[in-house]
Amino acid sequence: QVQLVVSGGGLVKPGGSLRLACVASGFAFSGFTTYWYRQAPGGEREWVAFIRRAGGDTYYTDSVKGRFTISRDDAKRTIYLQMNNLKPEDSAVYYCRADKLGEGTYWGQGTQVTVSS
Repeated sequence: QVQLVVSGGGLVKPGGSLRLACVASGFAFSGFTTYWYRQAPGGEREWVAFIRRAGGDTYYTDSVKGRFTISRDDAKRTIYLQMNNLKPEDSAVYYCRADKLGEGTYWGQGTQVTVSS
């Protein structure tokens, strides 16, 4: 059974930090490109960051560059998103995604991140 289980969300004050984790099971994780997305209330789901392999190049949407860091540990089958200097506009439900052409696209269940004083 394919699963992506997301954890680490919560309430944090502006300028604070959170670390999200997404643990994968049920598929050959190491060959998949992995992403973080987010969706704010009333908004569309948007791509935040992605990484193709452990230690590989990372890519970020402009609004989070310099503040967020995506990483993955293939031995632990886990994707991370370190979020620093959080802003109220970062508040959203965050999702992880794993994708490999010809094999499938999988989504985690999402975790709420709220940035508020």
